[in-house]
Amino acid sequence: MDQPNATQRPEPDLASTQRDSEEESVYLALKGYYRTGKPPWDTGVTPPELVDLVEGHGALPPGRALELGCGTGTNAIYLARHGWEVAAVDLIDRAVDQAREKAAAAGAAVRLLHGDATRLDELDVPGPFDLFFDLSCYCGIPLHRRDAYAAGLTHRAAPGARLLMFGYGPEPLGNPIPEVTSWAAGVTADELRARFPGWELIDVTPGTNSVPTFWFTLRRDAQ
Repeated sequence: MDQPNATQRPEPDLASTQRDSEEESVYLALKGYYRTGKPPWDTGVTPPELVDLVEGHGALPPGRALELGCGTGTNAIYLARHGWEVAAVDLIDRAVDQAREKAAAAGAAVRLLHGDATRLDELDVPGPFDLFFDLSCYCGIPLHRRDAYAAGLTHRAAPGARLLMFGYGPEPLGNPIPEVTSWAAGVTADELRARFPGWELIDVTPGTNSVPTFWFTLRRDAQ
Protein backbone atom coordinates (compact mmCIF):
# COMPACT_ATOMS: atom_id res chain seq x y z
CA MET A 1 0.00 0.00 0.00
CA ASP A 2 1.34 3.42 -0.93
CA GLN A 3 2.15 5.66 2.00
CA PRO A 4 0.65 9.16 2.10
CA ASN A 5 3.05 11.86 1.04
CA ALA A 6 2.24 15.54 1.50
CA THR A 7 5.05 16.70 -0.79
CA GLN A 8 4.90 14.26 -3.70
CA ARG A 9 4.81 15.79 -7.19
CA PRO A 10 2.30 14.01 -9.42
CA GLU A 11 2.75 12.87 -12.99
CA PRO A 12 1.87 13.56 -15.71
CA ASP A 13 1.87 17.34 -16.04
CA LEU A 14 -1.55 18.59 -17.10
CA ALA A 15 0.08 20.72 -19.79
CA SER A 16 0.22 17.54 -21.88
CA THR A 17 -3.43 16.61 -21.31
CA GLN A 18 -5.70 16.95 -24.34
CA ARG A 19 -8.74 19.09 -23.51
CA ASP A 20 -11.55 20.16 -25.80
CA SER A 21 -12.80 23.75 -25.91
CA GLU A 22 -15.34 23.36 -23.10
CA GLU A 23 -12.84 21.61 -20.83
CA GLU A 24 -10.38 24.39 -21.58
CA SER A 25 -13.00 26.99 -20.65
CA VAL A 26 -13.59 25.25 -17.31
CA TYR A 27 -9.86 25.06 -16.67
CA LEU A 28 -9.29 28.73 -17.42
CA ALA A 29 -12.28 29.81 -15.33
CA LEU A 30 -11.12 27.81 -12.30
CA LYS A 31 -7.57 29.02 -12.74
CA GLY A 32 -8.89 32.58 -12.75
CA TYR A 33 -10.68 32.08 -9.44
CA TYR A 34 -7.45 30.95 -7.77
CA ARG A 35 -5.45 33.70 -9.44
CA THR A 36 -7.70 36.30 -7.81
CA GLY A 37 -7.73 34.36 -4.55
CA LYS A 38 -11.53 34.20 -4.38
CA PRO A 39 -12.82 30.71 -5.20
CA PRO A 40 -16.31 30.71 -3.61
CA TRP A 41 -16.21 26.99 -2.81
CA ASP A 42 -12.88 27.15 -0.96
CA THR A 43 -13.96 28.71 2.34
CA GLY A 44 -11.34 27.16 4.60
CA VAL A 45 -14.11 25.62 6.75
CA THR A 46 -14.99 21.91 6.67
CA PRO A 47 -18.74 21.61 6.01
CA PRO A 48 -20.87 20.14 8.80
CA GLU A 49 -22.17 17.45 6.43
CA LEU A 50 -18.68 15.95 6.18
CA VAL A 51 -18.09 16.41 9.91
CA ASP A 52 -21.29 14.51 10.65
CA LEU A 53 -20.25 11.64 8.36
CA VAL A 54 -16.86 11.41 10.06
CA GLU A 55 -17.75 12.24 13.67
CA GLY A 56 -21.53 12.07 14.03
CA HIS A 57 -23.95 9.33 15.04
CA GLY A 58 -23.23 6.25 12.93
CA ALA A 59 -19.98 7.78 11.66
CA LEU A 60 -17.95 5.84 9.14
CA PRO A 61 -14.88 4.08 10.54
CA PRO A 62 -11.65 5.61 9.20
CA GLY A 63 -10.45 4.06 5.97
CA ARG A 64 -9.15 5.29 2.63
CA ALA A 65 -10.58 8.52 1.20
CA LEU A 66 -10.25 10.33 -2.12
CA GLU A 67 -11.26 13.98 -2.45
CA LEU A 68 -12.15 15.23 -5.93
CA GLY A 69 -11.49 18.92 -6.46
CA CYS A 70 -9.68 19.38 -3.15
CA GLY A 71 -8.85 23.08 -3.58
CA THR A 72 -6.39 24.26 -0.94
CA GLY A 73 -6.76 21.08 1.10
CA THR A 74 -9.01 22.07 4.01
CA ASN A 75 -11.14 18.93 3.91
CA ALA A 76 -8.38 16.51 2.97
CA ILE A 77 -6.42 17.72 6.00
CA TYR A 78 -9.51 17.35 8.18
CA LEU A 79 -9.94 13.74 7.09
CA ALA A 80 -6.28 12.94 7.66
CA ARG A 81 -6.46 14.39 11.18
CA HIS A 82 -9.36 12.02 11.89
CA GLY A 83 -7.48 8.89 10.97
CA TRP A 84 -8.22 8.58 7.27
CA GLU A 85 -5.61 7.69 4.66
CA VAL A 86 -6.22 10.48 2.18
CA ALA A 87 -5.47 11.19 -1.46
CA ALA A 88 -6.75 14.41 -2.99
CA VAL A 89 -6.87 15.70 -6.56
CA ASP A 90 -7.30 19.15 -8.05
CA LEU A 91 -7.09 20.46 -11.61
CA ILE A 92 -5.39 23.74 -10.65
CA ASP A 93 -1.71 23.66 -9.76
CA ARG A 94 -1.90 26.81 -7.61
CA ALA A 95 -4.54 25.16 -5.42
CA VAL A 96 -2.48 21.98 -5.04
CA ASP A 97 0.64 23.96 -4.13
CA GLN A 98 -1.30 25.81 -1.42
CA ALA A 99 -2.75 22.53 -0.18
CA ARG A 100 0.73 21.04 0.12
CA GLU A 101 1.86 24.03 2.17
CA LYS A 102 -1.17 23.77 4.46
CA ALA A 103 -0.76 20.00 4.91
CA ALA A 104 2.93 20.38 5.77
CA ALA A 105 2.16 23.14 8.28
CA ALA A 106 -0.56 21.00 9.85
CA GLY A 107 1.63 17.89 9.96
CA ALA A 108 -1.07 16.04 8.00
CA ALA A 109 -0.14 13.13 5.74
CA VAL A 110 -2.11 13.69 2.53
CA ARG A 111 -1.23 12.59 -1.00
CA LEU A 112 -1.96 15.72 -3.01
CA LEU A 113 -2.10 15.26 -6.76
CA HIS A 114 -2.38 17.77 -9.60
CA GLY A 115 -4.75 16.14 -12.03
CA ASP A 116 -8.15 15.76 -13.65
CA ALA A 117 -10.93 14.08 -11.65
CA THR A 118 -12.32 12.65 -14.91
CA ARG A 119 -8.99 11.04 -15.82
CA LEU A 120 -8.01 9.19 -12.68
CA ASP A 121 -6.29 6.46 -14.69
CA GLU A 122 -3.56 9.00 -15.44
CA LEU A 123 -2.88 9.43 -11.70
CA ASP A 124 -1.55 7.12 -9.02
CA VAL A 125 -4.83 6.59 -7.17
CA PRO A 126 -5.62 2.88 -7.59
CA GLY A 127 -7.91 2.53 -4.59
CA PRO A 128 -9.96 0.91 -3.33
CA PHE A 129 -11.47 3.83 -1.43
CA ASP A 130 -14.11 3.75 1.29
CA LEU A 131 -15.08 7.41 0.95
CA PHE A 132 -15.17 9.91 -1.89
CA PHE A 133 -15.75 13.58 -1.14
CA ASP A 134 -16.70 16.16 -3.75
CA LEU A 135 -17.37 19.80 -2.88
CA SER A 136 -18.61 21.45 -6.12
CA CYS A 137 -16.30 19.46 -8.41
CA TYR A 138 -18.76 17.27 -10.32
CA CYS A 139 -21.25 20.06 -11.01
CA GLY A 140 -18.49 22.02 -12.77
CA ILE A 141 -17.41 19.14 -15.01
CA PRO A 142 -18.49 19.33 -18.67
CA LEU A 143 -21.44 17.02 -19.30
CA HIS A 144 -19.54 14.83 -21.75
CA ARG A 145 -16.86 14.06 -19.12
CA ARG A 146 -19.22 13.10 -16.29
CA ASP A 147 -19.54 9.44 -17.26
CA ALA A 148 -15.75 9.17 -17.11
CA TYR A 149 -15.82 10.70 -13.62
CA ALA A 150 -18.44 8.18 -12.47
CA ALA A 151 -16.58 5.25 -14.03
CA GLY A 152 -13.33 6.31 -12.37
CA LEU A 153 -14.92 6.37 -8.92
CA THR A 154 -16.83 3.13 -9.47
CA HIS A 155 -13.65 1.34 -10.50
CA ARG A 156 -11.95 2.48 -7.30
CA ALA A 157 -14.82 2.03 -4.85
CA ALA A 158 -14.67 -0.55 -2.10
CA PRO A 159 -17.92 -2.48 -1.52
CA GLY A 160 -20.27 -0.21 0.39
CA ALA A 161 -18.16 2.91 -0.27
CA ARG A 162 -19.81 6.30 0.20
CA LEU A 163 -19.75 9.32 -2.06
CA LEU A 164 -20.66 12.61 -0.39
CA MET A 165 -21.18 15.29 -3.01
CA PHE A 166 -22.20 18.95 -2.84
CA GLY A 167 -23.50 20.49 -6.03
CA TYR A 168 -25.50 23.34 -7.52
CA GLY A 169 -28.87 22.63 -9.05
CA PRO A 170 -29.73 23.46 -12.67
CA GLU A 171 -29.15 27.09 -13.68
CA PRO A 172 -28.37 28.34 -10.17
CA LEU A 173 -26.58 31.47 -11.34
CA GLY A 174 -27.57 31.70 -14.97
CA ASN A 175 -24.60 30.95 -17.19
CA PRO A 176 -21.84 33.54 -16.74
CA ILE A 177 -19.53 31.58 -19.06
CA PRO A 178 -21.53 30.55 -22.17
CA GLU A 179 -18.85 28.09 -23.28
CA VAL A 180 -19.40 26.02 -20.12
CA THR A 181 -22.87 24.53 -20.48
CA SER A 182 -22.31 22.25 -17.48
CA TRP A 183 -22.33 25.24 -15.12
CA ALA A 184 -25.89 26.04 -16.16
CA ALA A 185 -26.92 22.37 -16.13
CA GLY A 186 -25.85 21.85 -12.52
CA VAL A 187 -26.54 18.39 -11.08
CA THR A 188 -29.73 16.54 -10.17
CA ALA A 189 -30.62 13.37 -8.31
CA ASP A 190 -31.96 11.78 -11.50
CA GLU A 191 -28.68 12.44 -13.29
CA LEU A 192 -26.66 10.80 -10.52
CA ARG A 193 -28.92 7.73 -10.53
CA ALA A 194 -28.38 7.40 -14.28
CA ARG A 195 -24.63 8.03 -14.30
CA PHE A 196 -23.75 5.88 -11.27
CA PRO A 197 -25.05 2.36 -11.95
CA GLY A 198 -24.17 0.05 -9.09
CA TRP A 199 -24.66 2.86 -6.56
CA GLU A 200 -27.71 3.76 -4.49
CA LEU A 201 -28.62 7.39 -3.90
CA ILE A 202 -29.44 7.17 -0.20
CA ASP A 203 -29.90 10.83 0.69
CA VAL A 204 -30.56 14.20 -0.92
CA THR A 205 -30.51 17.20 1.42
CA PRO A 206 -31.03 20.77 0.18
CA GLY A 207 -28.20 23.16 0.97
CA THR A 208 -28.60 26.44 2.81
CA ASN A 209 -27.30 28.64 -0.01
CA SER A 210 -29.29 31.47 -1.56
CA VAL A 211 -29.42 29.50 -4.83
CA PRO A 212 -30.47 25.84 -5.23
CA THR A 213 -27.80 23.51 -3.88
CA PHE A 214 -27.88 19.93 -2.63
CA TRP A 215 -25.89 17.40 -0.63
CA PHE A 216 -26.06 13.98 -2.28
CA THR A 217 -24.97 10.77 -0.57
CA LEU A 218 -24.45 7.66 -2.68
CA ARG A 219 -23.48 4.18 -1.52
CA ARG A 220 -21.71 1.61 -3.66
CA ASP A 221 -23.40 -1.76 -3.79
CA ALA A 222 -21.80 -4.57 -1.78
CA GLN A 223 -19.93 -6.84 -4.18
